[in-house]
Amino acid sequence: MMQVMTELTPHDIASLPKALLHDHLDGGLRVSTILELSDEIGHALPTTDPDELAAWFVAGANTKDLLQYLATFEHTLAVMQTAEHCARVAHEAAVDLATDGVAYAEVRFAPELHDGGELALDDVVEAVQDGFRSGMSAAAESGQPIVVNTIICAMRQADRSVEIAELAARWRARDARIVSFDLAGPETGFPPTDHLDAVEIARRGHLHLTLHASEPPGLELIDQALQCGAERIGHGVRLYDDIAGDVATANPSTGEGVELGPLARYILERQVHLEMAPSCHVHVGAVPEFGAHPIVHWHRLGFNVGVNTDNRLMSGVSVGSEMALLAEHFDMSRGEMQAMTVAAIDAGFGDWHERQRVITEIVEPAYAAG
Repeated sequence: MMQVMTELTPHDIASLPKALLHDHLDGGLRVSTILELSDEIGHALPTTDPDELAAWFVAGANTKDLLQYLATFEHTLAVMQTAEHCARVAHEAAVDLATDGVAYAEVRFAPELHDGGELALDDVVEAVQDGFRSGMSAAAESGQPIVVNTIICAMRQADRSVEIAELAARWRARDARIVSFDLAGPETGFPPTDHLDAVEIARRGHLHLTLHASEPPGLELIDQALQCGAERIGHGVRLYDDIAGDVATANPSTGEGVELGPLARYILERQVHLEMAPSCHVHVGAVPEFGAHPIVHWHRLGFNVGVNTDNRLMSGVSVGSEMALLAEHFDMSRGEMQAMTVAAIDAGFGDWHERQRVITEIVEPAYAAG
């Protein structure tokens, strides 16, 4: 049954600082930008009505099927094939996240999806980094400072992961805001172990590693991600298959009421951070409805979890809206919101001193003021 939100009010959620570790650049465009850039390049859209187009993206994503979800990216990627357009989208992403109260973010993208024209891969990365930096500056000038770091993805269904890992490692050496390597795209049939050479290149380049693991067979993919050296797990919601019992009624202090399998125990004991995106997990069919999502219960049991958007446009969400739904459904408290925010920043891959500054100078004072 849906619970009434008590301690955490809508005003709190809107004003309090948040963190975001799993957000795809090509899944978070403004509808107005898609319309403008599509008109500029002559790209046909399903509709040119802003409200109808926004609804079309959400409807296309909410199919309970990851492959159909991914198909909606045809139109966002179409308008991200020039350096100017990539930089604009990155700039707007930083500004929009700051407006949502996000103080620390790691945004990911796959350069190989943006070189369909005349752009070289290095040009794509440079444009995105320029956009993030200008967006950070604009946000700071408006009184909403944000730190944005970048995760470079290779598409696991393609054969360019070594090339992309080399690109990421090359950029890591020159730009400290390139923080991690990831494997994105459809997972079933494309395990991370198919890309061990790329993973090794990334690790030799001192890149952090987070890997998507959200599709069935979930436990196998999560386990393989850890074997590949993943420090965080992208999604990881299907870990519920290794947790027996009712997490909603379990004793949060002792864990009594649930039985953890070996993988779940390992993730809990090692405090492996799970980058969870509740609405997305409903849309791709990983959980039947928002109220059945385990994130808050897992947090209360001691798992290291964070609240993410995955694709803001496709799921029609923001970090703030996800937090609001969690508070509404699970009576999540202000203290729990702070704890999840701090856990995500602590699990971040950016400069340690900068992350600690965000916690001590932005997050802690804001929550203490309430």
